[in-house]
Amino acid sequence: MQKINASAADALDGLLFDGMFIAAGGFGLCGIPELLLDAIKDAGTKDLTFASNNAGVDDFGIGILLQTRQVSKMISSYVGENAEFMRQYLSGELELEFNPQGTLAERMRAAGCGIPGFYTKTGVGTVIAEGKEHKDFNGETYIMETGLFADLAIIKAWKADTTGNLIFRKTARNFNVPAGMCGKICIAEVEEIVEPGQLDPDTIHLPGIYVHRLIQGEHEKRIEQRTTRAA
Repeated sequence: MQKINASAADALDGLLFDGMFIAAGGFGLCGIPELLLDAIKDAGTKDLTFASNNAGVDDFGIGILLQTRQVSKMISSYVGENAEFMRQYLSGELELEFNPQGTLAERMRAAGCGIPGFYTKTGVGTVIAEGKEHKDFNGETYIMETGLFADLAIIKAWKADTTGNLIFRKTARNFNVPAGMCGKICIAEVEEIVEPGQLDPDTIHLPGIYVHRLIQGEHEKRIEQRTTRAA
């Protein structure tokens, strides 16, 4: 099956619809599928639910879709760097479901493995546990969390082969692997595409069986926080 597409718009063709649920990789400003997010913005798809560790910043990452009011709900762990996110949430324009980072990653991974739910102690006794099933195991209380089964997963990797096997570089690995597992369709944008057999099998982070479409492109590598001192 041919997985390589000429552009992000081509890769998204026929997949987008209003009200869909998208899982996105990235952590802070690292490993964000920026080309695909730009294409979703240009497509004008609205009423989107995003599962992502964070919402980027005002002009990068999912933040660009908040600016255009295309996102109606976020399932996230950290949103402290996005002023527009804060404004929309506090004004009641945006629904937010907070998840601890480990829980969010496991909800994605679980869905990718076909696991509908799991028990965790994380969040017990907090607002995270409200309305969720509680169960005791060996004298400890756990809460039920459900897998996140997304309509679409968009991720960013360093290198791919033409069959979709992916390698992520350093911190950019972050949420990209579990996000890539949990979508009915997964699109990966990468910096380099090589032929099958050119990647060491022991270095592959996400097998091509999870990846349905690929694009190659240039990416901006931002620094989220920069601290300097006088020479």
